[in-house]
Amino acid sequence: MTNNHLNNWIMYHEIHKLSRFGFSNAKIARYLVLDHRTVKKTLNFTEQEYELHLLSAQQRNKILTPYENFVYQKLEAFHETTAAQMHDWLKEHYPDFEKVSVRTVFNFVMFVRQKYNIPLIKVSRQYFPVEELPYGKQAQVDFGSYNMRMADGRHKKINFFAMVLSRSRMKYIWFIDKPFTAQSVCQAHENAFHFFDGITEVIVYDQDRTMIVDENMGDIILTATFKQYTRSRNFALHFCRKSDPESKGKVENVIQFVKKNFLFNRSYLDQETLNAQALAWLARTANALEHNYTKKSPQTEYEQEKSYLKKYIPMNIDNKEDHKYHVRKTNTIAYKSNFYTLPMGTYKGTGTQVHVKEMDGVLQIYNEEKVMICNHEICTQKGQTIINNNHKRDTSKRLDQLIEQTLACFSDKESAGDYISQIKKRLPRYVRDNLQAMQKSLDEATITGRAADEALIFCHKNSLFSGYEFDEVLQLFLVEKTPKPSKSIKLLDKNNLEKAAEEPQKSNIEDYEYIINQ
Repeated sequence: MTNNHLNNWIMYHEIHKLSRFGFSNAKIARYLVLDHRTVKKTLNFTEQEYELHLLSAQQRNKILTPYENFVYQKLEAFHETTAAQMHDWLKEHYPDFEKVSVRTVFNFVMFVRQKYNIPLIKVSRQYFPVEELPYGKQAQVDFGSYNMRMADGRHKKINFFAMVLSRSRMKYIWFIDKPFTAQSVCQAHENAFHFFDGITEVIVYDQDRTMIVDENMGDIILTATFKQYTRSRNFALHFCRKSDPESKGKVENVIQFVKKNFLFNRSYLDQETLNAQALAWLARTANALEHNYTKKSPQTEYEQEKSYLKKYIPMNIDNKEDHKYHVRKTNTIAYKSNFYTLPMGTYKGTGTQVHVKEMDGVLQIYNEEKVMICNHEICTQKGQTIINNNHKRDTSKRLDQLIEQTLACFSDKESAGDYISQIKKRLPRYVRDNLQAMQKSLDEATITGRAADEALIFCHKNSLFSGYEFDEVLQLFLVEKTPKPSKSIKLLDKNNLEKAAEEPQKSNIEDYEYIINQ
């Protein structure tokens, strides 16, 4: 009896049992998720009638019955043939094959398998024990990710890099709080080589997008950054086939070990703390405990393998990855939900862009010519504006240009030059600010010649060596030089003269005394 035949009988008896309990056809249909007409029809069958009904259903002609012999021969020759492949073969061998649904072909293939007892045999991959590799021969690399719980109840997704020495099983892991890039993958390798104090001959990888651009008929095309790095390090690369974790089973086990032993129920504080905790875990657990297969401690085996590793010489990884960001009218850029200020004058109009890249927690900002214009410490919060007060100063003009423009406003260039020298001597960090204050007052003044010279003499005499003090003095001299408007005298006409000659009426003081004494 086939499974389908058995299921039909189970449904038959369940419907009759519920009917005997007094349930209506509609309730039975809702409970068993059937059509109410099917329930009614089944209740009308006796067991003998239902048996004949099932047999007739099996024996009735099917749409694909003419192709039964073809399907049988293919299934007999190739037991692992799928219904989808059979559908394609039918269309290939029979040009006039009628259009049917995929489900129809699947049901017919299963019918033929049951009728002729042809099971679906799945081809399983055969494995064989691999001999232990020599010391220093191979390391395996893989990546993982995990959602960690934070102190405020939120979750933080972290990514990690894992490398294991194939012979000793010595492990290393490194965490970052953002997706891996080709640049950070290179940095992870450097950290691992520093930890192991050496490099193996071959490293086994999965086909990860941070290292591989494409695969062309077996030829692996590496990303430019990773290709340059591997050439400088001079180790052989071996990339596994896609969807083939068994080829690097050692590091796959490490990934699961990290998730289930180290990360499970651990709270996330920050990246530096997590990496420090990981190194401590490696020392006390991952590399200290006896390995289940070798029955030896990875740390003990590593002491023997260390001498077989190629010599490690530290290498600095330059961060060459940057991204373009649009500059706003307020001379700021939006970066990861925060705003960072740029020097005044960076915005040159619509379309102004800067290059941005991260380096050890610092946001470095470059102009279009790849010249650094400023940097900020990266803010971990969101919705913040990170301001450098020095950016409020307009640095678009060179200091020597400001000095020349300021000197041109005075008749006595020597005295003006000496005044500016005093400012530079007393306020070396704020020379530009003081010159800009002087420029602003001189530009706003309508009479700059004599008033500017007199203000300069006054400031020299009273030792007022500040652009802001010069501005106040100049404003006073400008007020004195500005002519006062003359007052016009308006003469009264004849009628107004007559009114002016009239004497006002006077009250008698005795009248007030009489009123008060009443």
